[in-house]
Amino acid sequence: MQEVILHVYDVTNSANAKTNNTILQINRIFKDGIGLGGIFHSAVQVYGKEEWSFGFCEHGSGVFSCPPCRNPMYTYRESIVLGETNLSISEVKRTLKELSQEWPGYSYDLLSRNCNHFCDQFCEKLGVPKLPAWVNRFANAGDTAMEVAGNTALRLKQAKTEIVSASKAAYRFLSGVSSNAAVTPESGGATGQVTPRFQATWFRNLLTSGAKPSASSEFADQADEKQQEVEPQPGKARLLGEPAEQRKEGSQNEAPHSK
Repeated sequence: MQEVILHVYDVTNSANAKTNNTILQINRIFKDGIGLGGIFHSAVQVYGKEEWSFGFCEHGSGVFSCPPCRNPMYTYRESIVLGETNLSISEVKRTLKELSQEWPGYSYDLLSRNCNHFCDQFCEKLGVPKLPAWVNRFANAGDTAMEVAGNTALRLKQAKTEIVSASKAAYRFLSGVSSNAAVTPESGGATGQVTPRFQATWFRNLLTSGAKPSASSEFADQADEKQQEVEPQPGKARLLGEPAEQRKEGSQNEAPHSK
């Protein structure tokens, strides 16, 4: 069995010294202060005096090696023993060869496919625990945020498509009802039949008020209006259909005045 060691660096490969100092301060606060994480580079050492990691390049594999804890591009921070592997040295070499083909340099992505992701997969093949969560927490959080934003945009696009489709369907319905009302005469005999014109009116009322009027209530309102026109107001004499008893009583009351 062979020990597997993880080497962690602060990412200070910027040409700007102020940027490098800012990264060191971020790592000092978020990792050393509260244990949350930071901006780190990592590499795995197993069998021999080399550490293996992954980085960007335009051509060829992005897998590379260098002496342990001596990567010239970054500032060494600490080393962590992850465990022991049961693989032989020849099996480890074969594993590295396979990974070199699976991890081309142009596939590097800061959030979703960086050096820490490579070390995670390498450790998985070695049969040891993956990297501590704090090593790659910032990249994972950024990748998750990007995924959430993408999913939200997709849902909004789908909702917009559904709204447009529903609007088109409603427009086609109203257009069809209007054309049917234009070519189909209304039936004057069957009062209980709902005409296409009434259907269109109901649909528009449904969109504006959310309530569906009934055909019977429409005709009842018309009957009430006619009854109000015929029925006399309080205090006025009835001219039509006046009872005979009221006419006789009225003639008797008028008799004394004729004398």
